[in-house]
Amino acid sequence: MHEYKSQKDFIKTIIINKVLIITIRLLLFISILVIWEILSKRKIINPFIYSSPTRIIKTINNLIIKHNLYIHILTTLKETLIAFFLGIIISYIIAIIFYYFKIIAKIFDPLLTVINSLPKVALGPIIIIITGANTKSVILMALLINLIVNITTIYNGFINIDPIRIKLFNSFKANKLKTLINLVIPSTYNTLISSLKLNIAFSLIGVITGEFLVSKSGLGYLIIYGTQIFDLDLVLSSITVLIVLSYILYKIVIILEHKLIKE
Repeated sequence: MHEYKSQKDFIKTIIINKVLIITIRLLLFISILVIWEILSKRKIINPFIYSSPTRIIKTINNLIIKHNLYIHILTTLKETLIAFFLGIIISYIIAIIFYYFKIIAKIFDPLLTVINSLPKVALGPIIIIITGANTKSVILMALLINLIVNITTIYNGFINIDPIRIKLFNSFKANKLKTLINLVIPSTYNTLISSLKLNIAFSLIGVITGEFLVSKSGLGYLIIYGTQIFDLDLVLSSITVLIVLSYILYKIVIILEHKLIKE
């Protein structure tokens, strides 16, 4: 009975802490919005540059009424998901090739480091010339940003397998392919699942970067268009929608990660 009561109190404490954290977060968020609104209304900060929460809500509402917002959200979402799934498949295949052929990994390691250190926007003109000013350019930009990080993460997971387990497989005369299939890949399952969080984040960053350069729709396009016509309400409204979209995508990946790890 005493043990049950202690367990019940422990669960109750966890729930109270969670509620407390969520409440504090909400209060901080609401406080920031209220202070921002007051400063903007009283023109303590420049409302043209910094806008205000009410003006952002009004702008988003206008975009919804004109049916433009859904088109831009769906465009960005579609491009992000394509880049996300392509990134997972391609990076996993390349990581397997690197693991199986160490010489290839050593050859391409400096190249990957150089490409990763480059600002991807600098490659924008080359991408546009190769693929044209279309959706392909946006997806290719996203892949350039998410691939190298994912390849590195998955490959590091492969090479950091416990050497004792590798020796055990070798003692049973398992070749490299069998070791890869039966030990390495299953052992890095959690690493692959965890890399999904990086993948979705970098895919979205890449898509927005690509939309800055070539797109005629999408949230990145709205941001750059608002900047060009000096409509800061549109810029901040688009950023707000983008934050909400990125949060939703991240949460979906977190839920997926928890389910897959439990299985």
